[in-house]
Parts: sequence; structure tokens; C-alpha cells
Amino acid sequence: MATVALYSPVSGHRFLIFDDHDYVTANPHVHQGLSWSTIQWAFTSTELANWHPLTWLSHALDYQLFGSNPTGHHFDSVLIHALNVLLLFLLLNWVTRRAGPSLLVAALFAAHPLNVESVAWVAERKNVLSTFFFLSAIVCYVWYAQKPDWRRYLLLAALFAMGLMAKPMVITLPFVLLLLDYWPLGRIQGNPPSVIRVPQYAISRLLLEKVPLLVLSAASAAITLKAQRAGLAVRSLRQFSLAVRIENAVVAYGMYLWRMLWPARLAPLYPHPGDTLPAWQVVLSAIVLLSITAFVIGFRRRRYLLVGWLWFLGTLIPVIGLVQVGDAALADRYAYVPLIGIFVMIACGLADLSQAARIPAEWQVAVALCVLSGLAFVTYRQLSYWGSEYDLWSHTLAVTGQNPFAHDALGAALLEPDVAMTPDDLTNLDTDQKRMDVARQHYEEALSIRRALAQHNPNVYLPDMATTLNNLGNLDRIQQRMEAARQDYEQALNIHRQLLRQNLEPYLPDMAMALNNLGFLDKVQKRTEEADQQFAEALEVYRQLVLQSPDTYLPDMAMTLNNLAITERDLKRMEEARSHYEEAMKIRRRLAQQNPDAYLPDVAMTLNDLANLEVEQKQTADAGAHYEEALKIYRQLAQQNLDTYQPYIAGTLNNLGFLDNSQHRIEESRSYYEEAMTIYQDLAKKDPDGYARDVARVKASLEELPKAALSN
Repeated sequence: MATVALYSPVSGHRFLIFDDHDYVTANPHVHQGLSWSTIQWAFTSTELANWHPLTWLSHALDYQLFGSNPTGHHFDSVLIHALNVLLLFLLLNWVTRRAGPSLLVAALFAAHPLNVESVAWVAERKNVLSTFFFLSAIVCYVWYAQKPDWRRYLLLAALFAMGLMAKPMVITLPFVLLLLDYWPLGRIQGNPPSVIRVPQYAISRLLLEKVPLLVLSAASAAITLKAQRAGLAVRSLRQFSLAVRIENAVVAYGMYLWRMLWPARLAPLYPHPGDTLPAWQVVLSAIVLLSITAFVIGFRRRRYLLVGWLWFLGTLIPVIGLVQVGDAALADRYAYVPLIGIFVMIACGLADLSQAARIPAEWQVAVALCVLSGLAFVTYRQLSYWGSEYDLWSHTLAVTGQNPFAHDALGAALLEPDVAMTPDDLTNLDTDQKRMDVARQHYEEALSIRRALAQHNPNVYLPDMATTLNNLGNLDRIQQRMEAARQDYEQALNIHRQLLRQNLEPYLPDMAMALNNLGFLDKVQKRTEEADQQFAEALEVYRQLVLQSPDTYLPDMAMTLNNLAITERDLKRMEEARSHYEEAMKIRRRLAQQNPDAYLPDVAMTLNDLANLEVEQKQTADAGAHYEEALKIYRQLAQQNLDTYQPYIAGTLNNLGFLDNSQHRIEESRSYYEEAMTIYQDLAKKDPDGYARDVARVKASLEELPKAALSN
């Protein structure tokens, strides 16, 4: 109850654009709820460079229950965290019979500010959920250890598999179970017996016992690496050398310990320093790690010290940066499970010291409450920064200094005030112009920082620099600064081409985006040949990406095919246009079978575009069939969202009216035009400027019909 109360402010928080967008708010599979197609997708998808089907299903269940209301999504994360706190206390109290230290460990885990990121960020559901299965598996293991039995072991393996299917970071469970065999279970032959009296065995048998679990770990590791490589998330040794990774890992271990003791200046992203780490940080961190290791070995009779320390070191290995994923040096969320080991060291050590010094229990409780109150206060304050995207990245810039990612994210937040800013945030940024001006400042600052970094390490930072140029180009386009937008897009594209020429590693999704952006700009400016070339090159990039991760990139490939077909039609390359329309249609139909709500609108759009082409080619029967199918889809979609799809219904009706008129089917044409007119007139009442021209156009078409009848 105390944990839920502490985290109650998240009930008023919004979703973030940062990952929540991909996990929940804009994920069409999640929006289907727990449907059979969602379950199939969850178990086969490596979207977002991860394979975590149970995490996807938990988000789908939440969306089915709460829809797009973030309160329920946040509350479920808090509830799972509270269950983890309870499980941790019950587990430790069961295996140690030391209620006081067990309660302190659970309270530290509940209230520590480093855990805010895992709980307050909806996209980190995978962290709290995997930990629930991780702790449940340990509880099951203790039950198994009391009376080894294949059915109990099977349940243990199932819980471990479920943890891996929520987040593969729990891959270290077999290692953790070996530590627990040493203490507190005392399963190793010759060790002091545990308080719960479990049978003891030779170390060889205990190692053999973990082999099936290690097989699950190995399978999860292989799937995860494949997913991360397909998602282009894994950094190469040319980007971050092995020496750089080891140095960063040593410093990261030290930083986790420091932030555990002094949880200040916390942020969702700490940029990787590359090879710029000061030598004194590496040396100091190494000294701290070696000193603690020597200390726990020297006091190895206090078995909880060695177990807690190895728990911390071991459970961090998957995320310590030896396999570098993304650009973060470390992350608060990675400490969620590892710090349990340090909390055990602290709680049991202080209890033993207090007992030896005969400190009264009241004083122990008073000191513990003071520390926990201080941590709870910092946690409460840290929660406030997660209230909106704008608040989060403003705070991040304040505490991390030069952080180009945060500048980019803050620029994006300013351009989406409805979802990323609270009314308080908008007090001094109450107009579009003000927000765009501030967004530009952040994008330009991010670009300046990344230019400087790219001079030192181009392979790492040039792709990021291209991302910022793309963002800046999009802002220029919004502000109708077309030539400036062109320069930004072309710079971004030149960076990726430079990386390719130097046999380095461009970020292909960003390269395809730059090509598409430039193609759109060329299309608007009537530079059709150039637009066609950009879309064609973007298509080739997407074809490469689809081979690696079809779930992620097939929708983008279909969009590019459609764009390319439009430019080819404008260039009178009719057969090429038809070929690309048909390929786009095939992809979109397949996507719509899996998720009709998300992809049926795209199917209808391509049907309309293909029918327009067929009208030009005098293939009127095919055109009519495609217009009719598009109209049927739009009517179906309008039943759920009338405001969105009414304009599309009217546009398709107008197309059908034109087609029938050209075939001298005057009454059919009149019927379509009149229905389109009725819809456009209704729309014009709400938005005269937006639909007055459509009303006039359809009216003119209707007035021409009698003339057509007379001439016939």
C-alpha cells in the first residue's frame, strides 16, 4: 500500500512520445487487444529490436481494458512493482528468517529513486514484468530445493521462460540460483545448513541441475542478438572498440553504486562518452570495485556479502555495455534487479553490526525510517519529471549537460504540444510560432554538439547528425522554408552516402527517411523527375531493411512504393506505376489481414490511386471495381470514426461520379455526385475554408451533367 501511495502521482501522467508511442499509442497490433492475430504477432515479432511477446500481450491487455487512457497503463506498472516488492520481502523472510533485514531490503527496493524509470515509464513495463517472473521463479526454486521433483522443476523452467519472454535481461537467473545455493539455501555439500533445511548435494550435481535453464538462457540470447541486429541496434567494434566498452563498463559499475548512495541528477538517457572518459574515472571506479571485492572476500564468512556483490556484478552483465546496444552509457532502469544484491548487503550487514553493538531496535527503526523518508521524497520529486515529455527532457538537459538526444527529443515535444506538454508547460509557449522557434534552437544545438562529436568519431556520430538534420528539415518544411528544408535533407543524405563510400555504417532507416522527405519536397515543388529518383532509392533501402525486419519496415516499403507509383504516373510511365501500385497493394492487403484497423485505410488509398491510373489508361471496368472497393472500406471505417473518414468517402464518390459521367451513365453519376455534395456541404459547415472548394467543384460537375445528357 505504501508503494502504491508513493507512486500514485503517475495516475495523472501522460504517455510519452519516447517509446510509449511505439509500444502503445501508435502500435496498431496493441490496439487490437488480446485478439488471436495480436497473439500471433507478439510471438513472431522482433519489432523495436526485441523479442518479448509477454510484454506485448500485457500492453495489448491494458489497451483492451483502458484504451488510450494512460491512467490504467500506469497503474498496472505500479501494481506490478508493488507485487515485486511484496514477493521480494516474502522470499527473503522465508529463506533467511530475518524479518527486519528482509523488510528493509524490500522497502529500499520500493522507494529507491533509481527505480522510478522502470515504474513511471509505460514502455518499461517489460522491466517490472520480467522481474515479477524472475522473483516468482526464485520462489519456485526454493520450493523445488526443499523437495526436488521434476514437476516443480518444470514450473521453475516455465516461470523462467516467461521472464525471458518479458525481457531477456533475466537471462542470468541460472547464475543467481547458484549463488542462492551457496547462501541462503546452503545446498552445497559441506556448507552450513539453511534455516529452512534443504537437502545438500555435490557442486557437480547442482551445476548439472542448471543445464536446462542455461539452454533457455542461450536460446534467449541468440534470439535477442538476432532481433537487435535486425533492428540495427547493436553497435559495431568500429564504432565502440573493445577497450572503450571495458572502460565504460568499469565506470558504469561505479556510477550505479554512486547513484544508489546519492540518487541525484537522474535522467532517462546518459550519452555514451566514447573514448573521451577521463582516466581518473576509470581508475577510481576500478579501485572501488576491487576494494569491495577484496572486502567481501575478506569477510566471506558473512556469506550474504559475497552473494549480494556477485548478484550485483552478474545481473548487470547483459546491459553493462560489452555488447553495446544504442547510444546510452548506462540507464537507471538497468539497476532494477541488480541493486537488490547491494540492498541485501546493506540490510544484513547493518543488522549484524547493530546486533554486535547492541543498538536498540527503536534506534535502528528510526534511522531506517529517516533514510527511507529521504529516498521517498527524492522518488516523489523524480516522478514529477515524468509527467510530460517536455518536463522529462527539460530536466534531462538540466542534469546531463551536453545531451544532443535530449535536445532532439525536446524539439519533437515542442512540435507536438497536445501530447507532449501540459497546460503549465504552455504558459510561456502559448503560440505555434514560439514553440517552433524554441524547437529550432534545440535542433540547432543538437546539430552543433553532434558536428563536434562527429569530427572526433564520425562512424558513431555522423548518423546521429543526419537524424538531427532530418528533424530540422521537417521543421523548415512546416514553416514553408522549402530551400532550407532541401539543404537540410540533402546534407543528411550526403552524410549517409559518405559513410557508404567510406565502407562505414550508415543508419539505413534514417537514410530512407531522408530520401522520402526529399522526394516529398521535390513532389511539392513539381520536380517530378528528382522526386522519382529519391523514392526509387528509398525503395531499394527499404527492400534491404525488410529482409532484416519485415514487421518493422514493410509498412514503410508499401508507402514508398505508393509514392513512387504516383511520380511514375505523373511521368507517364504507366506500366512501372501499375507494377508498384500492385506491389504496394499486395503488401497492404497482407498487413490489413493482420490488423485491419491500422492498414485498411492504406489499402483504400492505394485502391483509389490505382483506379486513377486505370481511368487514364481507359480501363474503366477495373477502375470502377477499385473505386467501389475503396468506398466500401471507407464506409466501414466511418462507422467507427465518422469525422476522419467522411472526406475520403466524399472524394471516392466524386471519383465514381466522374468515371460514370465519362461512360455516359448520367443517373449513376448524378447519384454519386449528389451524395458527395451532401457530405462536403456538411463538412463545409464545420470548416468553410477547408471544404468550400470541394463543394464548388462537385456543384460544377453536377451542373454539367444535363449538358452531357443532351449531347448524348
